[in-house]
Amino acid sequence: MTGNKFDVTVIGAGVVGCAVARELSRYELRIAVIDRESDVCEGTSKANSAIIHGGFDAVPGTLKAKLNVRGNAMMDKLAEELDIPFLRCGAMVVCRDESELPKLEELLERGRKNGVPDMKILSREEAVRTEPNLDDGVFAALYCPTSGIVDPFAMTAAYAENAYANGTEFMLSDEVTGITKCDDGFIISASKGDINTRLVINCAGVYADRIHDMVCEPSFRITARRGEYMLLDRSAGNTVGKTIFQLPTKLGKGVLVTPTIHGNLLIGPTAENTEDKEDTATTKSGIDSLKAKSALSVKNIPYNQVITSFSGLRAAADTGDFIIREDSSTKGFIDVAGIESPGLSSAPAIAEYVRDIAAGSIALNERKDFIPTRKGITLLAMLPVEKRAELIKQNPAYGQMVCRCSSVSEGEIADSINRPLGATTLDGVKRRTGAGMGRCQAGFCSPKVIAMLAEKLGIPMSEVKKNG
Repeated sequence: MTGNKFDVTVIGAGVVGCAVARELSRYELRIAVIDRESDVCEGTSKANSAIIHGGFDAVPGTLKAKLNVRGNAMMDKLAEELDIPFLRCGAMVVCRDESELPKLEELLERGRKNGVPDMKILSREEAVRTEPNLDDGVFAALYCPTSGIVDPFAMTAAYAENAYANGTEFMLSDEVTGITKCDDGFIISASKGDINTRLVINCAGVYADRIHDMVCEPSFRITARRGEYMLLDRSAGNTVGKTIFQLPTKLGKGVLVTPTIHGNLLIGPTAENTEDKEDTATTKSGIDSLKAKSALSVKNIPYNQVITSFSGLRAAADTGDFIIREDSSTKGFIDVAGIESPGLSSAPAIAEYVRDIAAGSIALNERKDFIPTRKGITLLAMLPVEKRAELIKQNPAYGQMVCRCSSVSEGEIADSINRPLGATTLDGVKRRTGAGMGRCQAGFCSPKVIAMLAEKLGIPMSEVKKNG
């Protein structure tokens, strides 16, 4: 056989694929991650609610329930090890009528069965004391203090960079076109050549069913569920201090209003099934729906402060639960599919679960030289004034503002480009630093960022891409 040889190949460089790679890099394995996009975090992981869910919504006994609660409990240590911003701001689920109170009580009971700590139901008066902008029609709220917010871009990049530091190879801009079972594993046919691997771990998001069907008998289907969002300026970031949910529906957790880790306000998502696995359009009807529904839980939302809208696709499985298993007819092929919400919250626990499945097919010998930590990009805007001055004194590039809306300096952008698995596109820089995420949406900072990318990549500025 020809081509690259690996013990494990992960298909998909989203948050789950990168978390799995990072977990397996603890062991003496040769690991590859392959993705058709030019960067990690280009699919579902880049367009979601950025919530670390408490775990009270999932049906007890499901993988969603088990792995959400475990993943939530892992977040503090992970945030410290991987140097990513994370805040346990807490969450409320609100109801608007006494007749809906039993639904809050049902969520409370679910949460207790799932092992979510310290939950309680608040009267309107109790809820409004901490969230004065709750709508006047809110009757009561379920409070979960362990819910939090995170930067999903930073989290995915952190998993990937740490896996890379521990020897994982990333094959980006490389599309899987076929998979063949062979005596010692699999041959993955890809656009840049064949890959020989003992194990395949399918973390392909909305395409997980298609990857599965390349080598296994069809056993599940993934539907792309489009969710539209509105992002408001940082001036609106203090509208609420906690994530405010509405009662969930069969399509999801409803429209939420939440602060973001960088101080903005996020509203969304809608929920609309689509046959097109690439349909990330935003619509007037979707945005109008977000405004109408969010106003039912939170008042005084300054909708005139919306700086952008976007949509993402969730991978909804026809099983109703995460699909994480070795295929019954194809030993060595592990599906990690249907990872919709709470996938971001569950990612580190999913990685542990996959590790244990992999241990049934391959020896896992711990590496003595495993590096558990990673240093993130120093974000000037999140530093106290005295720390900023100290950093600028050490490196004057941090005193040269490139993105004034988000206060991102030349030093931060250079770090995002020059670090392991560094940015190669405008969106790559944006996701790592926030440059271009402010009011002008990259209107003023793009030329400088393009020039820096062109210099680093050794290409003309005209060849720098926005994304893949």
